[in-house]
Amino acid sequence: MPATILDTIGGTPLIPLRRIAPATGARILLKVESANPTGSMKDRMALAMIGAAEADGRLPPGGAVVEYTGGSTGVSLALVCAVKGHPLHIVTSDAFAREKLDHMRILGARLDVIPSESGRMTEKLTRDMIAAAGGIAGRIGAFATDQMRNTDQLAAYRRMAAEIDAQAGGPVAAFVQAVGTAASLRGIGAALRATQPGIRIVAVEPAESAVLSGGPTGAHRIDGIGAGYVVPLWHPDIADAIEPVATPEAQAMALRLAREEGLFAGSSTGANVVAALRVAARLGPAATVVTVMCDTGMKYLGTLGPLAAAA
Repeated sequence: MPATILDTIGGTPLIPLRRIAPATGARILLKVESANPTGSMKDRMALAMIGAAEADGRLPPGGAVVEYTGGSTGVSLALVCAVKGHPLHIVTSDAFAREKLDHMRILGARLDVIPSESGRMTEKLTRDMIAAAGGIAGRIGAFATDQMRNTDQLAAYRRMAAEIDAQAGGPVAAFVQAVGTAASLRGIGAALRATQPGIRIVAVEPAESAVLSGGPTGAHRIDGIGAGYVVPLWHPDIADAIEPVATPEAQAMALRLAREEGLFAGSSTGANVVAALRVAARLGPAATVVTVMCDTGMKYLGTLGPLAAAA
């Protein structure tokens, strides 16, 4: 029996897509991270970052924590900090889903909300949030989890890769994942390369801000990915290929997943599946492609609801 809700993090299912499938016959498997307590894969990394800092003394008992986040990391940190007794300060923005901001507050986090440019994610917004979080940490003496640079989270994603290995039922030809901090792609990709000879690791980014592909920075509406610049945890040999996906494509696929597969996810998951279909189309009929359902669509009702009504 779990001692706390934190003991239920991980061990999520890996399921095949049935109706949304490539014509080649290749198989797409989706790691359903919405099964985590807050409905997000970020529960894994939040627990890893806080646990490591507690273990080595960077975060004392009852010590305050600060982070900049578009929401899912903040919600996950709010859960972990609530259980472990750490006050949490979050720097976020009105560019992100209102549901996430409300969820953080409900779990006890204190929010500083920075205005965005017309509700869009931009490089300037990312950098402003990081600077504001650093200022709070210095002022109140809080531990900054600093997700863009924190390598403690990689251990959580190596464990996720071990789950994929155990669940896939055979060789995996490709792993596809959207890039926010790059930690999940880096941690999972490196671990899968060690156990799956010849696997292709494919990064996904917003087409409107395809900086990893060498394009210009831009604004987009895919929550949780596409910081607008090359993030510190990224390095060129993380991925064998990069797939840019436009916001409308990602949102349309999120609706398709709900209506055709019964999988209610956000736009970052939609982007993952769009890219996975492209990758699978280039592979043989026996290939298995794994991607991630990053979080639950319940975090995006205000965004996806109007799109569904208009469709």
